[in-house]
Amino acid sequence: MTATKPALTDPGRAQMPLDQGSNLLLAFARTLFVNGQATDQMMTAAENLGNSLGLRATIMPRWGELLLEAKDHDRALVSVVAAEPAGVDMDRVAATMRTIDEIDDRRLTTSAAVDTISTISKRPPAPTWLFALAAAAGAVALAVLFGVRHLEAAVLIFVSAGASGILRRALGRFSPNIFLQPFVAALVAGVIGALAVHYQSSSSLRLVAVCPCMVLVPGPHFLNGMMDIIRGRMGLGAARLSYAVLVVVAISIGLLAGLALLGVSLPVDPTGRALPLWRDVIAAGIAVACYSVFFSTPLQMLAWPVAIGALAHALRWVALTSLGAGPATGAFIACLIVGVILTPVSRRTHMPFAAIGFASVVSMMPGVFLFRMASGLVQLAEGSQRTWELMEATLADGSTAVLIILAMSFGLIVPKLIVDYVSEKSARAGH
Repeated sequence: MTATKPALTDPGRAQMPLDQGSNLLLAFARTLFVNGQATDQMMTAAENLGNSLGLRATIMPRWGELLLEAKDHDRALVSVVAAEPAGVDMDRVAATMRTIDEIDDRRLTTSAAVDTISTISKRPPAPTWLFALAAAAGAVALAVLFGVRHLEAAVLIFVSAGASGILRRALGRFSPNIFLQPFVAALVAGVIGALAVHYQSSSSLRLVAVCPCMVLVPGPHFLNGMMDIIRGRMGLGAARLSYAVLVVVAISIGLLAGLALLGVSLPVDPTGRALPLWRDVIAAGIAVACYSVFFSTPLQMLAWPVAIGALAHALRWVALTSLGAGPATGAFIACLIVGVILTPVSRRTHMPFAAIGFASVVSMMPGVFLFRMASGLVQLAEGSQRTWELMEATLADGSTAVLIILAMSFGLIVPKLIVDYVSEKSARAGH
């Protein structure tokens, strides 16, 4: 049996009215929800906070809003707050989870928690220079993973992705449109990639154009959406996946438009070149670190996703080169190991699984297959190259992309569901 917590000593906390308690709980839940926390963990955290506040709370998340039903000894109250889960900021998520623990352990009063959550929700993301540097370095790391061979191409990728990162931040200050930033960034990458082709600085892989766009792919939203669907939250999961798909569409349109402005197309067939294991592991570790910067992951959490992400890529390399596995199977094996290792780590260290789990595997998202599929569809629609080979290649790219996303989702999520179930069952038995 666990010890019963002592009576509350803070009068403001003990006598907090239902409406104020509901507002505080919604503020915490909203901060988690809009900044990329997995829905299950957000709902569990909200329930724990409700218990600390003396409320029986039920959160019902939807795209665009959170609905809270809270009850105390006397009455019930239903509250709604606007909440669009389109962002990813793990620094805010980690700080919010830490604050909930402090409230639960009686180290923070509820009156102080009001100011604390307001401050956390306004924390700035990573500075623009660091964000742009991470975008540039991450794009080059992905280019290495796909077999870039020439320093000139790597420099162009670095410049293109860095410039796109600065441009994205600038656009964010002037427009709330969530699709404008990836579209314009991809457009710039497409134009620079087309110039590289004209000046013979890019191979048939078109890595100068593709790699700066790959860092724009919203991997966490794909994974969060699949987690929601597996948990039976069909509406929210479908909304998350729809958002992620629309972002990919915006990126694809920008990329293909930028290439088309200078009369360059994106070939459907080539996907990448093989490379040695040591180079794959180092590049993967750099890419994971850069994605962690995108997600504003706290520095003290950085070691876990980098180390496990490098290990996952090593396992994927072995599966592809030594075992003859396909891309989907390789991604499944890698993500399965990540889920098995990081789920208990996140529970034991109270680190958000979204922070360390997503960053470890998101560099495996099949952005290149999605872009080549989009290019194939455009070529088929134009009718200029309508051949069976083009149709087969387009279908193969699309199928591979879908299979990789499904394999990653199940590989990452299934271990988490099993570990969470066993841990919760053990906790109930202990009570």
